[in-house]
Amino acid sequence: MSAHAKPAPVDAPFWTPGVILLACLMATGFLFVVGRFTGGLGAVSNLSQTSPWGIWIGVDVATGVALAAGGFTTAALAHIFGREHYEAVTRPALLTAMLGYTFVSLGLFIDIGRSWAIWKPIFYWQTNSVLFEVAMCVVIYLHVLYIEFIPILAERFRQGVTFPGRRLWVLEDVIGGILNFLDRILDKIMWVFIILGVVLSCMHQSGLGSLLLIAPTKLHPLWYTPLLPLLFLLSAIAVGYPMVVFETTLTTKAMKLKDEMDILGPLTRFTIILLGIYLAVKLGDMAHRGTYVYLCDGSVQGKAFLVEVFFGVIVPWCMLLLPGVRRSRGWLFAASALVVCGVALNRVNVFLVGFQAPYAQQSYFPSVGELAITIGLISTLIFIYRICVKYLPVLSARRLEVSS
Repeated sequence: MSAHAKPAPVDAPFWTPGVILLACLMATGFLFVVGRFTGGLGAVSNLSQTSPWGIWIGVDVATGVALAAGGFTTAALAHIFGREHYEAVTRPALLTAMLGYTFVSLGLFIDIGRSWAIWKPIFYWQTNSVLFEVAMCVVIYLHVLYIEFIPILAERFRQGVTFPGRRLWVLEDVIGGILNFLDRILDKIMWVFIILGVVLSCMHQSGLGSLLLIAPTKLHPLWYTPLLPLLFLLSAIAVGYPMVVFETTLTTKAMKLKDEMDILGPLTRFTIILLGIYLAVKLGDMAHRGTYVYLCDGSVQGKAFLVEVFFGVIVPWCMLLLPGVRRSRGWLFAASALVVCGVALNRVNVFLVGFQAPYAQQSYFPSVGELAITIGLISTLIFIYRICVKYLPVLSARRLEVSS
């Protein structure tokens, strides 16, 4: 058996200087969240009637959804296409997706003006709205992710939950019994939720692109295209495996675990094909529409597009073509990080840089409060991720001390 045979909690110190820094960033973000809900959006943000969304949508929602795609891409690879060799990375990818979509929902809750009405789409359906389709898919998929996570909880607390201090026998036994019961049921029907998760992900990943189809006069021609839903879907699929490499490398390095290059290296061979398809469609669409004329006009949009495509797609794609890059932990991480940053920049470009309201009095730039809340949400996600991998059987990599 390989070192990835059995996931287990990581025996590593929790409170490190990095975790303390995360806690400080979380506290700072929380203070601005309090200000947002006591003073309104205007108290902490630069949002306005002509700039109705900012980084809370461009980064927290659109980028967060894209970078959580590793959950459904690894699930499809390991469970639908039968590549069981990659099973070791499905749990951390699932955890990343679950936390990612959770904080996407929190970011949206903070962003909308009437946060108390966020539940209304669930009961008041507008079936002609793309936003309704995205909202429903995200809500259902988030529940699917939590259901898929139940077997991990059951494996950890199979014998019951132990509370600190005195033992609460009844409560511990009840929780353990419920988890075991759900685990036995899900063991027979989990394939339904895996397929459902893949389908729902494809629907709302493309749906996010469809949102901009109604704004041809507001979105810059470099990004506005009838193929925008397809491009959003292809980019999300292409970033799935690089995101797995990105977060796995950071986690194993931070927790002093053995690297998983025997899995991560071969995994990125799929990225060559997926990223190549995305690049071909993107450049082919640009050539067909003739929008390449905007690349050298000296505008911010033209420069942003060049950076996005060259450094976020072309450079990492060429790097991954080299076997030496796929065998090197450092170079593989660098190539994957470029893909992740490229897709993140694409979402920022579409929703912020390339989106210009025709009657805007001034261009939008995020306030200190918006930045603090976004950083706080990301820090909280990382903080909870560390808690999960320390106390739950998520990671399969062994400690370096025992893998000599």
